[in-house]
Amino acid sequence: MNEHSPHPAAYYDGTASKPVPVPDQLEADLEAFEQAERRRLGLQAQPVSHFVEPRQRGFNKVQRATTTILLGGLSRTQDLIAAAGFRGLGYKAEALDIPDHEAFRIGKEFCNRGQCNPAFFTVGNLVKHLMHLRDNIGLSTQDIIDRYVFLTAGACGPCRFGLYAGEFRKAVREAGFDGFRILLFQQQDGPRQIIGGDTGLEFTPAVFVMLIRTVGAGDVVNLMGYRIRPYEVETGATDAAIGECQRILVAAFEQRSSVLHALRQCGRLFAAVKVNRTREKPKVALVGEFWAINTEGDGNYKLQRFLEAEGAEVDVEPVTSWLSYMLWHNRWDTRRRLGLKIPDHGRQGLARKHPRRRLFKLWAADKVLRALYWSYAVAIGLPARRLSSMDKLASLAEEYYDLHLRGGEGHLEVAKFLETVHRRSAQLVISVKPFGCLPSSGVSDGVQSLVKAKYPTVAFTTIETTGDAAIAAYSRIQMELFKMCHSLHARRANDSSKAD
Repeated sequence: MNEHSPHPAAYYDGTASKPVPVPDQLEADLEAFEQAERRRLGLQAQPVSHFVEPRQRGFNKVQRATTTILLGGLSRTQDLIAAAGFRGLGYKAEALDIPDHEAFRIGKEFCNRGQCNPAFFTVGNLVKHLMHLRDNIGLSTQDIIDRYVFLTAGACGPCRFGLYAGEFRKAVREAGFDGFRILLFQQQDGPRQIIGGDTGLEFTPAVFVMLIRTVGAGDVVNLMGYRIRPYEVETGATDAAIGECQRILVAAFEQRSSVLHALRQCGRLFAAVKVNRTREKPKVALVGEFWAINTEGDGNYKLQRFLEAEGAEVDVEPVTSWLSYMLWHNRWDTRRRLGLKIPDHGRQGLARKHPRRRLFKLWAADKVLRALYWSYAVAIGLPARRLSSMDKLASLAEEYYDLHLRGGEGHLEVAKFLETVHRRSAQLVISVKPFGCLPSSGVSDGVQSLVKAKYPTVAFTTIETTGDAAIAAYSRIQMELFKMCHSLHARRANDSSKAD
């Protein structure tokens, strides 16, 4: 220490050769020493002003009759019938268009750099719609702010999706719509988001059940499209049936009538589509990041339509599986916490929660979800379609992937690949994710290389979407399809020679 530095209080314990600091004074002496050195060296701390996001204006019950809730982010069918479901419950609601390249451009203009592909597309799609209302419809900026809100999903974990709400608010503010309200639905909270008071959007049990039903109904319609479109005799017949089915379901949800009856009508429409299944087509399973495999526009290079145009049949896991996955995680966490030696007082802990009762409720909720999905599948004409067992998927993946990891799709991406291998349900698996997706690109792809080496019978490739590199993705997929088709032809020729 120099002559300007304070000497910490000390004492001699009779054995030490040097003074020993008094423990109670140690932190204060060190702080005083640090400040003295900073003054001597001219390193005084500068005041720090951290960013605090402004509190947005509320949305109350009085405004409900004059305020439209904007929805978007799932498939076109699910967005349309979700908006109809809200209208059936007394809200004004409207579905956004499928995100396109113009939405991507707007998103990159107003979002922070370094965001993932879904953020640019979904945020830009909202701003694009607000600009349309202002520039083409003729609404004033204040009218848009007062008469519209946007509902999006929230999440957490090592994924930029957890920051989407902040990106939406930043983008609309910088696009000239400061004060536009973003409503958040937390995926992890489920029905616990039920709130009271003077709020314009109440997450009541009726709203929660409606959302589950719209997801399931949209899933089975999309799956029917994927099953029929590659084999249709008349081009466009399947899309026409889907369009009519969307109209039927929108009416059913608006009028709160029977969804099963509406799906049976849809089943008759799909059954009327003429198909030719004499030509064998390779089957391609899409796994990976949730949004990238479910969007139908430029966000994933219109991958489903491209694969069908190349002669393949596409298999996409239903969104309802994601709901079952979240229920499974709650059950798995609860069982793990039951083995703790001390009480678990965490926010999601078991203190005063009756864990056995909680496990039963989660088990029952999963059974109801699966029964609902199965009934929808049967009604539309997919009797063999059931949701995958989450316990079986976990047992498949746990050898390669730690089940504690929750980012992105968690262990599902690895598990779905292994399930495809064991079931022999597809000849090619494509993992689709945004460029730089932390959970999928940084974690799952590394694990998949080991799984692929162990199970070489199913081809596997990854596609990272950036919004502006479709040709590179198409070329890579065409190469995999060529190799796969060559293998199928060779196998068919070998079987013919054995028969002769």
